[in-house]
Amino acid sequence: MFVTYSSLASGAIHAVKARREGAGQRTFVIMLDPGEEAFSTILDFAGEQRLGAASLTALGAFSKATVGWFDPAGKTYREIPVTQQCEVLSALGDIAIDDGGKPSLHVHVVLGLSDGTTRGGLSPLIVTSDRVITFRMSALRLGG
Repeated sequence: MFVTYSSLASGAIHAVKARREGAGQRTFVIMLDPGEEAFSTILDFAGEQRLGAASLTALGAFSKATVGWFDPAGKTYREIPVTQQCEVLSALGDIAIDDGGKPSLHVHVVLGLSDGTTRGGLSPLIVTSDRVITFRMSALRLGG
């Protein structure tokens, strides 16, 4: 089953594949367009679909990204900019509802660079897809 989703952030239309898995759990596959900011689109989708308790994985590439590393001494995130094309080697995370009742995205990523080195950390800070990137989410619908 495909449902049409219009991103509030970009106005882009996406085909989102949804499959029922019983007990209110569903799996979505979201394919983003080149140049689209990935995580704001996912958060918009999660809010519109009233998703909570979701886990997600991702494959694809980014034209640029900024990930974060938590500095325990300063109790802040240090930004790690990636200003080149990078492949998503691993992306694992979840969506939960924050104290304000809105979806909150927490994802750890490892990005592969052209010279074989990697950058990784907590995302999202900034990510822009360079080509189609696929996010797979298994989620529960919240009440209502």
